Parts: sequence; structure tokens; C-alpha cells
Amino acid sequence: MFQLLLFCIVVAVISGALGFTGIAAGAATIAKIIFFFMLAGIALMLILAVMGLAILF
Repeated sequence: MFQLLLFCIVVAVISGALGFTGIAAGAATIAKIIFFFMLAGIALMLILAVMGLAILF
């Protein structure tokens, strides 16, 4: 998921620099959504770790 986030950020920056603002806005929106999902997942894992519940992947 982190690789997809980085890909969307790179696409947004490059397309914004080249003038494709519609593509840049779409890629930035997708990157924001992925970022907040990752942030929520990390917060959930930290809360469960503090409570003593282990998540094994």
C-alpha cells in the first residue's frame, strides 16, 4: 500500500509540473485517501498493542 501511495504522489507531482492539473488533482486525492487509511491502520495497531492484543501478520 505504501508503494501505491508513493506512486500516486510521484504521478501527481510530475503531471502537475507538466500542466496536467486534472490528472494531478485525481492522483493527489487518491494519495490522500490511501494515506488516511494507512494512518487509521497504524493507529488501530498501536491501540491494540497498548491493550495487549497482538496482531500477527
